[in-house]
Amino acid sequence: MEDAIEKPMARFHRKDRLSRTGRPLPRLWLFTDERVDEDALFDALARLPGGSGVVFRHYRLPSDRRRALLRRIGNVARRRGLLLFDAGSDGERSPLQLDGVHRPGWAGAGGSRTLRRAGLLLSMPAHDRRDLVAARRAGADIVFLSPVFSTRSHPGAAALGPIRFGLLTQGAGLPVIALGGMDAARFRRVRPFGAHGWAAIDALSKGGATRSKRRDPNTEEGLGFDRPSPNGNQVRHKRGFSLNGGG
Repeated sequence: MEDAIEKPMARFHRKDRLSRTGRPLPRLWLFTDERVDEDALFDALARLPGGSGVVFRHYRLPSDRRRALLRRIGNVARRRGLLLFDAGSDGERSPLQLDGVHRPGWAGAGGSRTLRRAGLLLSMPAHDRRDLVAARRAGADIVFLSPVFSTRSHPGAAALGPIRFGLLTQGAGLPVIALGGMDAARFRRVRPFGAHGWAAIDALSKGGATRSKRRDPNTEEGLGFDRPSPNGNQVRHKRGFSLNGGG
């Protein structure tokens, strides 16, 4: 099984990895969490660049409160051009139009054809090679590989580090998002190792880890992506990355 992920896959950096709306898959993702109060959550949503992604979790909320919060987040996502994935349903009984479903490992794989018929994308988590192979076989469009660094949400979990992250990412066959202790500065460290983008809870919900004296966290440069040129156009790195475009 693991041999399947050892072979380099040319499509990893293809530019045609698009959402059902025709937009490229996001490179910046916010994961919601019950530890973050709602004011901070909606402030984070307001600061995310258009085209970013949101994975709605809040597993412990009662179903009626969860649906209400998901609807509120969905309204913001539609207004701001954010892609919204729900981690708590199959997407078919959602109270609003979703862009995708995030299927945690404990929920099991499969059902990608049903999601395709519903026009939904599929994301999955991964922690090792076996998970990456499973995500690819399940037809996932994107995978969140973690923990890259130590993280408050999973204290004591062994971090992959940039090199191990890069070894796992090579030949994954689908875009890999770095998750776990991530912020803009750390994304700059793992980006050369094949990270399609990065995701976070605290760094994006509270803003502290993305702020610096020299970089505005609300700009693409401040978030670890391309810096703007004097004429307003993006300056593309050698790998050709932009905030949301294909590599």
